[in-house]
Amino acid sequence: MEFLFDDYTKTKRVYHVISLKDLGYVMENGISFDDKITYISKYKGFHDYIEGLKINRIPGWVNRKKSIFASLNFKKDHYFHSHSALLALTINEDKCWIANENLANEIYEPCTLKEIEGFEFCKKYLDTKGKEIIIKYWETSLSFKDNLKVRKDLSEGYDAEILISNHIPKEDIEILKIYSDHNAFSLDEFRNYFTL
Repeated sequence: MEFLFDDYTKTKRVYHVISLKDLGYVMENGISFDDKITYISKYKGFHDYIEGLKINRIPGWVNRKKSIFASLNFKKDHYFHSHSALLALTINEDKCWIANENLANEIYEPCTLKEIEGFEFCKKYLDTKGKEIIIKYWETSLSFKDNLKVRKDLSEGYDAEILISNHIPKEDIEILKIYSDHNAFSLDEFRNYFTL
C-alpha cells in the first residue's frame, strides 16, 4: 500500500484536515477540540454515544468529546474535500490515543438519523449492533506509543484515527495543501497561482 507521506517514525508529524473557513482562526490560535464551525451541529451527539460506551481500561484522559482528530497518514489515492486545508501537526505522544475509525464510521448515519421520523429503527440498531461495534472500537484501541510498537494502524481494515487530548499551539501547525475543486496547492503554489 502506498502512502502520501513518509511514516510517522521519520516525519514525527500527524495530519489534520479543516475547512478553509477555519484556517485563519487555526493559524492564529492553534487547534482546540471545539473550535470548528461544525463541532456542535455535526459531531457532538455522535461523540456522546461513543464516549458513553467507553470500557474500563481506557484512561480517564481519553475523552472523544474533547479530542482533536488526526491521521497518521493517507493512502496515495485519498480524496480530500474541496475548500479544505491539510495540516501537519507536531503532537505530544503521551496525550494521544489510537482507535479504528472504520468502526466509528459504521454508526455515524444511524446516530445522526435516529431522531428523524421514519428512521426510528436506527435507535434499535444503536441499542444492539451499534453497541457491539463501539465496544469493539474501544477494545481494539490503544495508546499512541503502544501503537508505534505493534502498528495496528498498518493492519488491514484498521483505519487509525488519533484522538489528541490537548490543545495544539499554532507553532506546531504547518499548512501542507489547500484543496479547491480542481487543484491541490502547496502554500507556495497557492501564492504563485493567485499572485498577479
